[in-house]
Amino acid sequence: MGKCNHCGGWNTFVEETVQIRPNNGNSSQRLDSRKPILVSEIKDELRQQRLLTGIRELDRVLGGGIVQGSLILLGGEPGIGKSTLLLQLAIALPEQRKVLYVSGEESETQLKMRADRLPAGNENCYIVNENNTQAILQHLEELQPDLVIIDSIQTLQTNNLESAAGTISQIRETAAELQKYAKTTSTPIFLVGHITKDGTLAGPKILEHIVDVVLQFEGDRNYGYRMVRAVKNRFGSIAEIGIFEMTATGLREVSNPSEMLVSHHSEDTTGIAIAATVEGLRPFLIETQALVSPAVYSNPQRATTGFDLRRLGMLLAVLEKRCGLKLMAKDIFLNIAGGIRTDDPASDLSVIAAILSSNFDIPIDSKTCFAAEVGLSGEIRPVSRIEQRINEAEKLGYRRMFISAYNVKETHAHRIHVFRINKIDELLPALFASNR
Repeated sequence: MGKCNHCGGWNTFVEETVQIRPNNGNSSQRLDSRKPILVSEIKDELRQQRLLTGIRELDRVLGGGIVQGSLILLGGEPGIGKSTLLLQLAIALPEQRKVLYVSGEESETQLKMRADRLPAGNENCYIVNENNTQAILQHLEELQPDLVIIDSIQTLQTNNLESAAGTISQIRETAAELQKYAKTTSTPIFLVGHITKDGTLAGPKILEHIVDVVLQFEGDRNYGYRMVRAVKNRFGSIAEIGIFEMTATGLREVSNPSEMLVSHHSEDTTGIAIAATVEGLRPFLIETQALVSPAVYSNPQRATTGFDLRRLGMLLAVLEKRCGLKLMAKDIFLNIAGGIRTDDPASDLSVIAAILSSNFDIPIDSKTCFAAEVGLSGEIRPVSRIEQRINEAEKLGYRRMFISAYNVKETHAHRIHVFRINKIDELLPALFASNR
């Protein structure tokens, strides 16, 4: 047939070969598949093929470096510094490593202006402004980089679908194409992901299942501190965090967060208590601030920053039930200084101490810290890694520390005076004995 009956054009017919797939319902047909092998015969090649980023805090969160062929998703609020972190990563790699930074949101000139503010490093970093996955894969085949950065996955679009970029189908299809390239070529790929107003990653939930690592970039834009937390990691622990400080020259690693997260006051202030927390394998101290005042309006207010509001309500109920305090008619505000968010149960005792200090208007000694969980019956429950918490407090010059009496005894003597308490009502006389 030379002429098309639909459009009227001549010689427009093209022959296409149609591949007939085997019928899954026919049990007589056998599909070609890989043969099962013993787990002892599998070669563990990924363990030795980690790529060090040159950023120690990021290597800590990733479990010791980037695994070859891994797909890593980095999410965070707008303006938190995701692009800055990944551009700094591209420049921090050794010079023999080739990096391709694909940006679908910023032009090459904008990225160059940001790179000029960062410390000089790897000059073998290529930048391209592209949002079509077929064109990106073509660039990857020609350049063959050691690391690929996609900023962001919501801006990519594939020719296989007609929907707009950012839709669920486009995100799923583009992520699958990049995953196939990463696994077949053993090239690690970083994906930047947007988040919704609820704080969850935008797009289909299958995106988090496709990738190997999900990193959350947290922090308050009003503060300079940023935290990288692993939500999912197939190659390491999800308990580690990396701490950075945003400066004019990029993100600076914070090796000792305790000295930066704890404020130094000229005199003792009421409503402030220090908690010895542990994130992953790293112990550090954070400052807990509480304000207790008579309720101005009819309904007392409860507000928290960096702490679970429901957890605060439980601790207030324990204080009223077990200690006889009347807090139902007072406004209570709680803040974790430095814009840090903590969910460590060991911070319970410091929260209660800060509330007691503000309620009675009695300051706590600035060289006192706390590390214990509080139960519903008012008992002081033990927490893990107490030896590391004590060593961190002792290293920073603290003189007193309140822990649970049920914690295992320390393996060696400490210069810091460790108070062991059983019940919450024992805290008040022991804490303010020197102030009476």
